[in-house]
Amino acid sequence: MSQYKTEQEEFWAGDFGNEYIDRNQGAELVAANLAMFAKVLARTHGVKNVLEFGSNRGLNLMALRQLLPEASLSGIEINSKAVVELEKLGYLEKIYHASILDFTVDYQRDLSFIKGVMIHINPDALPQVYDLLYQSSRRYILVMEYYNPTPVEITYRGHSGKLFKRDFAGELLDRFSDLQLLDYGFCYERDNMFPNGDGTWFLLEKR
Repeated sequence: MSQYKTEQEEFWAGDFGNEYIDRNQGAELVAANLAMFAKVLARTHGVKNVLEFGSNRGLNLMALRQLLPEASLSGIEINSKAVVELEKLGYLEKIYHASILDFTVDYQRDLSFIKGVMIHINPDALPQVYDLLYQSSRRYILVMEYYNPTPVEITYRGHSGKLFKRDFAGELLDRFSDLQLLDYGFCYERDNMFPNGDGTWFLLEKR
């Protein structure tokens, strides 16, 4: 019997997740993240601690380390191989080796964020993820995912039931009346300098 609630968690904790870690590495990806996070953080103030949902090998946290060298950074990650890579970084305050769906908020951070992860979560579990993002944030929430105005499933590397697009940020705004949209932007895969996966980012703030 699986320890996970959904087939998507099993998928990313196992061999496919391991292969993803090997495919996604390199200074170019960190540079692209630096370009994106610099735009996002320019709209924030006083971010001293950050929690990432679904850190993988830490490419986002590597970029944030350069932009916020004094900030306390933590991450949640389901895949054991990825957790080893996170531990190698040596500067993370906490690494939660767990599924997001098993995570319990211990304290709030100035910024909680998720990038390229909600698209891979079972849609039925999204309300729980929205609640965790909200509960773990003292002020800012960043969502960076594939956008679609209505929910749609896309075949992902030959697999069905593993990638879903929708208006994640809009659903967060509808769910929590004290959230407001601060800024948003698009990262283009064919950007001349910093290609970053055709994702759309949304920065939200608690009023």
